[in-house]
Amino acid sequence: MPTTSSRMLALLSLLQSRRDWPGSVLADRLDVTTRTIRRDVDRLRELGYAITSAKGPDGGYRLAAGADVPPLLFDDDQAVAIAVALGGAASSGVDIDGAAARALATIRQVMPDRLRRRIDGVRFNEPEAPADRVDPATLEAVSAAVTAHRVLTFEYAGTRSATDGRATALRSAEPHAVVARDRRWYLVAWDRDAADWRIFRLDRLTPKFSPGPTFTPRPLPDDGATALVAARFKGSSRRDEWPCVGEFLLPLTPAEVAPWLGDGEMEQAAGLGTRVRVGSWSWPALVAWVLRFDVPFTAVDPTELRKAIPGLAERVASAVS
Repeated sequence: MPTTSSRMLALLSLLQSRRDWPGSVLADRLDVTTRTIRRDVDRLRELGYAITSAKGPDGGYRLAAGADVPPLLFDDDQAVAIAVALGGAASSGVDIDGAAARALATIRQVMPDRLRRRIDGVRFNEPEAPADRVDPATLEAVSAAVTAHRVLTFEYAGTRSATDGRATALRSAEPHAVVARDRRWYLVAWDRDAADWRIFRLDRLTPKFSPGPTFTPRPLPDDGATALVAARFKGSSRRDEWPCVGEFLLPLTPAEVAPWLGDGEMEQAAGLGTRVRVGSWSWPALVAWVLRFDVPFTAVDPTELRKAIPGLAERVASAVS
C-alpha cells in the first residue's frame, strides 16, 4: 500500500485531471476505502486546496479554485512545458521578463534532478523582443473588459510623427477579442464613434476610468477576430484574403519559386515553366513581387494586373531619367 504522502499526491493528481470524481471511483483507483479518501481530502483541504463535496449515496469530490495558491502538482511533461514557456516569455510582446525569470527560478528549484537536467538542456535563441511591449496591467484590464462585455474608454497613440511624437486621442469602444500576432497584441473592438470595427495595438493603448456599461456582443465579421486582424494586414476590410490576386508564368522550376511563394499557389506549367497564383494589397505591389526573380515573365490574369504593368514601367523609367 502506498504511503500517506504518496497516496495524497496521487489523489491530488486525479482531482486535477477532471471536474468531478465519485468517492468510490477514487477509492478503487487508489486501492483504499472511501473512508480513507475522506481523510485524505480533509488533509488536502488543510493544505489550502478548495475541494468541495457532492451529496448523494455515492458522494463525490471536485477541486475548485481557492483563495490562496496551494502547492501545485505537475507531471514531467507539464513541468517542462511551463519551463519552456517561461524561458521564452521575453519574445511574447508583453513586459513580463522579470516575473517570468523569477517564476522559472522558483519552479526549477523544486524540480527533481531528472527534470532539471531536461530543462537545462533546452537552449534556444529568442527572437528580438518588440521595442514597444504591452504593459501586463493593460493586457489584464482589456481582457477583463472583453470577458465582462463592458465598454472600454482608453487613450490611444496614433502613428509616430517625426516632429511631435505620437498624438493621443480618447476612444470609446466595445471590446470583443484580444489577438496575438507576430509578437504583438491587438484589440478587436467596435468603435462607437466610427460605428465600425477597429483594431488597436495594445502597446499604444492606455485604459482610462473604470469599465463602462455592459453591451451586447456583435457578430464578428466572417471568420472571427483572428481572421479580421489577418485581413487588415493584407489590406482587406473584412475577409482574410488579398484584395488583388493574379497569375504569372515564370521560366523557372517550382523549386526555384517555392522559397518566395508565401501563401501563394503554384503548379508545373508546360516545359520548364511554373504557373504561380499570388496575392498582394495592390496591382503594382503584385508586379513588384514577380520582379524579384529577374527573369522574363508573362502576366496571365486578370485584366487589372496586365493594365497595371505599363504604368508601373513608366514610373520606374522616370525614376532614372
